[in-house]
Amino acid sequence: MELAGVFKTSASALEAQRERMNVVASNLANVHTTRTEQGGPYKRRDLAFQVAPVGNDPGTMNNGVRVSEIVEDQTPPTLIYDPTHPDANPEGYVAMPNVNVIEEMVNMMMASRAYEANVSAFNISKSMYLKTLEIGR
Repeated sequence: MELAGVFKTSASALEAQRERMNVVASNLANVHTTRTEQGGPYKRRDLAFQVAPVGNDPGTMNNGVRVSEIVEDQTPPTLIYDPTHPDANPEGYVAMPNVNVIEEMVNMMMASRAYEANVSAFNISKSMYLKTLEIGR
């Protein structure tokens, strides 16, 4: 294993979880957005992760993670009866985004915990390498 492989693996996971938190924050910020540039209500977004090699040698076992794509949830919007809303249809129903606030908060907590775990792994690896360097003194 190359020396920096552990650091690169942790760094790739930190970047992926940071992007996950950004997507969740966007979902939460748009929970009441009924009109988008594409037309219709905001559609919840989610990430797809994939294994990504880190380091210069593709034959090594040093693997990280990266975001392969951001996908829109195809769940239909929730219809709420509010005839006074400017985006209400002729029957008085408003199409609201398919964002579940509780689910998004759980996703944010999971991403935050994964981020913290990767920071800990990075710091433990750094500490181990520093101790290894002290052996030679």
